[in-house]
Amino acid sequence: MATLTPARKFIAGLALAVSTSVAIAATPSPFTATYQVLQGGQVIGEAVVSLKATGSGQWEYSNQTRGTSGLAAALGANSNETTRFRWNNNAPETVAYDSRVNAFKVKQRHTEVNWSTNQVSVDEGKGADTYAATSGLVDRNTTPYAIGLALRGGKQTVTLPVAVRRNVENQQFKVAGSDDVQVPAGRFKAQRVERSDSDKAFNAWYVPQKYPVPVKLSQSEGGNLTLQLVSYRQL
Repeated sequence: MATLTPARKFIAGLALAVSTSVAIAATPSPFTATYQVLQGGQVIGEAVVSLKATGSGQWEYSNQTRGTSGLAAALGANSNETTRFRWNNNAPETVAYDSRVNAFKVKQRHTEVNWSTNQVSVDEGKGADTYAATSGLVDRNTTPYAIGLALRGGKQTVTLPVAVRRNVENQQFKVAGSDDVQVPAGRFKAQRVERSDSDKAFNAWYVPQKYPVPVKLSQSEGGNLTLQLVSYRQL
């Protein structure tokens, strides 16, 4: 297997790791959150996550990342993920998801959910794969967002149907402890959430009664990246 370069690890990790949450309510509240992206303790990038209403009961959740130092900055490495979702039972339910990653080459993914036929279509440029949708379906962009909402609702374990390349994957998460966390946005007593159905290291720290947005997120897949909340602004 080929070894990923630091720039490729940076982009892969950003695409997999970055996402946030919004305070739970009858409907979502628009916001903007900014994160530092670190690797090996060094800041190498920035991620900006935002939520806004698009009308007709739908919302747009976007995550834009860019390299700000080192090789990632020199290459102009960046990624953009955008999800359009509807609000169903106080939780997001994906309608469409688009991802564009730009490093040495451009990689794209388009996911469309037809809720009238309950079919998911995923296309990465080589023809679409289709499979049956599941109620409450989310995508990789909105997964940590959905976790945060569930924590705000008092849950300690969360199972989410996530649309991946060729099927729906039921991903499981649990509150594994409580930690003191220091990030640029402040010092918090946070709930540490781990993925329990996979050996892929995933840790996200939430303060759900303040705002269910991860104040810190760390995972080994994609280059051992850590994200730290810098600011959160409700619009």
